[in-house]
Amino acid sequence: MLTNEQLAAYQRDGFVTPDYRVPESVLADIRASHERLVQSYPEFSDYCSALLAYDTWFLTVARIPQILDMVEQVIGRDIALWNSSFFAKPARVGTRTPWHQDGEYWPIEPLATCTVWIAVDASTPQNGCLRVIPGSHRSQRLARHNKSDAPGIALNLELDESEFDESTAQDIVLEPGQISLHDVFLFHGSEPNYSDDSRRGMTLRYMPTTSVYRHGQSTKFDRDGVLLMSERTLYLMRGEDASAENDFRMRH
Repeated sequence: MLTNEQLAAYQRDGFVTPDYRVPESVLADIRASHERLVQSYPEFSDYCSALLAYDTWFLTVARIPQILDMVEQVIGRDIALWNSSFFAKPARVGTRTPWHQDGEYWPIEPLATCTVWIAVDASTPQNGCLRVIPGSHRSQRLARHNKSDAPGIALNLELDESEFDESTAQDIVLEPGQISLHDVFLFHGSEPNYSDDSRRGMTLRYMPTTSVYRHGQSTKFDRDGVLLMSERTLYLMRGEDASAENDFRMRH
């Protein structure tokens, strides 16, 4: 569970690194499952934006009770998982993730999500760890983004430079098994991996079911030709559908 101080830090800064660590046995299973995925789909050696569309084994990680307990502290007891991604960043070939807000891409109303970021390998400044702008979530609004189709980036929308001061950025350095939680409005990104070490990170996207995932609604993330954001399967993880509007039918 998050301590009172950690919960206050999440609310103040938009992110937190809890004391909890994913067990080594689970990390070994994640690594093996990712290797299996890449063997079947080599195009995902660097980035897979829709893990559950290809292997629902990853739901095993999303159901870890300790992780759900912390998410419940942040967003409430009625919880749905709507996506899981893998940011692999292989040694020497990892791409850059531009500064952005997650909510710019997602068809959720009202916009709300807690992302759990799991360090499968050590995540350091040398291999492209997650970088955040503390407190940038507080306005609870989407800032201006510009579209970019430049090569070597994982996402096609980037925060306008006038919206933030990069000198205030903080690196989230994690050892294997450590996790971080961050808010849907937090400004964040990561640099390329120029090191000799891989930087694999797995994300879990949880939303409160007081929000509605708008299936069929077009989004700005139009470069994902594999599975559109508007067609992700929603999984009820705890509680009930408080909105009574969410669609939990399997879509892939």
